[in-house]
This record gives sequence, structure tokens and C-alpha cells, in this order.
Amino acid sequence: MPYLPARDFIGYGERPPQAEWPGGAKLALNIVVNYEEGAEYSIGEGDGVSETILSDLAVAPAVPGLRNRNMESLYEYGSRVGVWRLISLFRDKGVIPTFYIVGRALELNPAAGKAIAALGSDIVCHGWRWIDYAPLSEEEERQHIAMTVDAVRTITGIDRLGWYTGRPSLNTRRLVVEHGGFLFDCDDYNDDLPYFVDVGGKRHLVVPHSFDNNDSRFSRGSGLETGSQFFDYVSDGVDWLLKEGQKTPRMMTVSLHCRLAARPGRMIGLERFLDKITANPAIWVCRRSDIARHWLSRFGD
Repeated sequence: MPYLPARDFIGYGERPPQAEWPGGAKLALNIVVNYEEGAEYSIGEGDGVSETILSDLAVAPAVPGLRNRNMESLYEYGSRVGVWRLISLFRDKGVIPTFYIVGRALELNPAAGKAIAALGSDIVCHGWRWIDYAPLSEEEERQHIAMTVDAVRTITGIDRLGWYTGRPSLNTRRLVVEHGGFLFDCDDYNDDLPYFVDVGGKRHLVVPHSFDNNDSRFSRGSGLETGSQFFDYVSDGVDWLLKEGQKTPRMMTVSLHCRLAARPGRMIGLERFLDKITANPAIWVCRRSDIARHWLSRFGD
């Protein structure tokens, strides 16, 4: 039976909890890198169509049974070049991001997984495939969760800590909780702080993801094209949340994709952003699991 949570339009309201981030920080900032390349819709993976979204091709028409080589190669850029460029920048700046890793993508490029582990990143499982899980059966989705966990552990040597499907089914959260071993999931976008939900009588932590502080906007026709434009947007977000954080500390997620943010013309903006956040002691630049563990220590049972 699908997990059918009631929609919550109230949340914390005017009285959000005092996060008390480490070191008295006013903002917990987590950078996420989505590693998906090779796990998208693909004729070669047995899908009926090629991928249509989240590349610099914007939206491509889905032609049943035909490969879209343009889309395929745009995704390949992320695994061949982009992931290494991002790892190099993060290493140089002393920033440790969280990686959302799709199991099949990791299987196709295990060297990337080992480099991610060496960087010190934590890993959020991002499904076995980068596809829409709504049409899948409950049993197939359950199998995909287990396959993803196994691939992450086997290839990186790191046990997963969180879950994010991105295109979930109504069963996803319940299946993740039933599988067990996850500190949190990120399949919501409705707050600037973590919160708990009840899933089958279990108290479960949600660390919300972000679609606005997200380089996917480069591919959505939002008007963002350059790294400087993206820097301006996320930089303004930091400034505002720091202002609010004087009273109530907040959380911010910045989400990147290897095939989008790691294009040369966008890297300068990202570098400027990293310089800004690492220079400000009021910002706790941290991994997603660090946020989850802190929240559980403050507000968990």
C-alpha cells in the first residue's frame, strides 16, 4: 500500500527550533553533487526512449526506440570530465560536498566512486537508475533500493547514510524506512530546516533538498546561463539566510550536476561562491550527514 502522508502547510511556522549549529554558526550550508551519468533513460539500458531532460540540450523530444546521441554524449561529459573537475576544485578549496550517487552510474565508473570516497564525502543513495519511479512496482523499487545500497558499499567502501530518489513513487519513503539503515531522506523541498515525519509508526528525519539553489536551472529555461548568474542567486540566498540566522539559524542546500555546473564557463562562479562561504565563520560548511546527526542529537528521541 502506498505511503500517503497528509500535506503539511504549517511546518514550524513562526517558531522554528533553535538549531544551535556547531561553533555558533548562523547557517549550515551543504553542497550536493549529483552523480547520475549513465543511469538516465537510455535505449542501451533497455528503456523505450532516451533521456529528455537535465542537460544543456534543454528538453529533447522522446522518440520511442531511437537513441539520442546528443543527449547521451552530454551526459557522458559529466562522468568523463565534470566529476573530476569538481573533485579537483573541492579538494583545492578544502570543501567536502555530499554526493548523491545513482547505483548504475557508479557501477559504470567505479573510479569516480573511489575518488569521491577519498575526498571524504558522505554518500546519499540516489536510486539505482535516474528515472521516474512512480510507474515501477513496489517490489521492483524495493530491489532497486537494495541494489543501490550494495553498489555504494562495494565500490566506495562507504556505507550509505541518506536517500534521495528525486523522481520518487508514493512508496519510496516507506520502502526506504522499511529497508533500514538510513539516517534521513531528502525527497522533499518544503523547508529551510530538517524535520521529522511519521512513517508507519517510526519517527523519520527529512533533510529537505533544493530546486532553486540548483544548477538544473541552467537546463530549465529559467534565464540562468552563466556561473556568475548562479553565483549571484545563491550568494543572495546566503546573505538573506545569514540575516535570518541572527535570530533563527537556518540550513541551505546548493545542488550541482557534473554535466552542468562543471562546464568551464560556469566554474568561475562556483569558485567565487566557495571562496565566499569558506571565508565566513558564521557559515558551517558541512556534509548532509553532519546536519542529520546534529539534528538527531538535538531533537531526536
